[in-house]
Amino acid sequence: MKSGIHPQYQKTVVTCISCKNTFETQSVLPKIDVEVCYKCHPFYTGKRTLVDTAGRVEKFRMKMQKKAELDQKPVQEKASSAQEPTDKK
Repeated sequence: MKSGIHPQYQKTVVTCISCKNTFETQSVLPKIDVEVCYKCHPFYTGKRTLVDTAGRVEKFRMKMQKKAELDQKPVQEKASSAQEPTDKK
């Protein structure tokens, strides 16, 4: 291997944002923050939980609700215009 071209490995502290768990590993970064770790991830814990960071689920539900409202509006407008009689004489 060539010398001087490879990054320097060092001890790294990994911190989980969800459960505040910390552990050490080796990396080129001095500190790593993760959203989910092995102590709080549903696959490893066997518990089914919903991890909602920054309200993503709520944002998605609001987006779908707005879309449903927009989809209903044109249908109502078309139905009301079809009921109106038109005089073309």
